[in-house]
Amino acid sequence: MEYIDRCAAFLKPFLVSDRVRRAMPLGLLSLMLGGSLLKDWAPVPETYMSNKRNLINLYFVKFAWAWTLILLLPFISITNYHVTRNIMAVAQRLSTLLVGTAIWYTCTGVFLHIEDLTGSCYRSPSLDLLHQEHSNKLQCQKAGGFWDGFDISGHSFLLSYCALMIAEETAVMHSVKTSQDPRLHRVINSLFLALSGLTMIWLWMFFTTAIYFHDFSQKFFGTLVGISAWYGTYRYWYLTPLSPGLPPQRTTLSFQKSNRSL
Repeated sequence: MEYIDRCAAFLKPFLVSDRVRRAMPLGLLSLMLGGSLLKDWAPVPETYMSNKRNLINLYFVKFAWAWTLILLLPFISITNYHVTRNIMAVAQRLSTLLVGTAIWYTCTGVFLHIEDLTGSCYRSPSLDLLHQEHSNKLQCQKAGGFWDGFDISGHSFLLSYCALMIAEETAVMHSVKTSQDPRLHRVINSLFLALSGLTMIWLWMFFTTAIYFHDFSQKFFGTLVGISAWYGTYRYWYLTPLSPGLPPQRTTLSFQKSNRSL
C-alpha cells in the first residue's frame, strides 16, 4: 500500500497541477500536429501499434468512454462526498457523466452522418469504379464495397475529451485530506492511480492515431471538437448555477460557509 501512496504522490503534481490542466489543450493540438507531420513527411515504420487490431485499441480505445465512465463514477462519488458531505451536491456533480455521455453519443452520430453525406461507394480500394446504388457507408460495406467520405477522427475527439475531463475531475485531489482514514486514503489513491494510468493510455493512443491514421484535416476537426466540448462545459457552462458545477474546493466551501454565518 505504501507503493500506491508513493506513486500517487509522484503523479499528483503532473495530473492535478493547474498549470498542466491549462496547458493540456495546447499540448493535445501539438501532439496531433507533430504526429501528422511525421505521418506526411517522415512516415514512421509500421509497428504493432499501426495495426488497428492491437490489444490496446481493441480493449481500451474501442471502449474509451466506458473505461472513463467506470473509473470516474466512483472517484467523483467518493471524493466529492468526502469534501462536501452533501449527497445532493454529489448527485449534481455526477450529472457531469450524463453530460459527457450525451456529448460522446451526439458527436459520434454527427461524425457518421457527415461521412455518409460526403462519401461515395466504390467497388475497390483504388476508388476507380462507383457503386451508384449504395447511398451510405453501412450499405456499401454490406455489399463488399469501400466507402470514401470525410471521416472525422472519432479517436482524436474522444481521447482528447476524455483526457481533459479526467484532468478536470482529478483537480479535487487538491482538497482531499484522508490521512486520518487509511482505508479511504487507499481507495482514493487507487482510483487516482487508475485514472492517471488511463490518461497516459489515452494520450499515447491519441499520438498513435496522429502518427498512423486519418488525414490531417480529419484529426484536426476531431481534436477541435474534443477540446471545444471540454471548453464549452468546464470553462463556460459549469461556471454557471444551472449546471453540474466544477469539482469542489475546500477553500471555496469554507468561503461560502463563512458568508452564510455573517
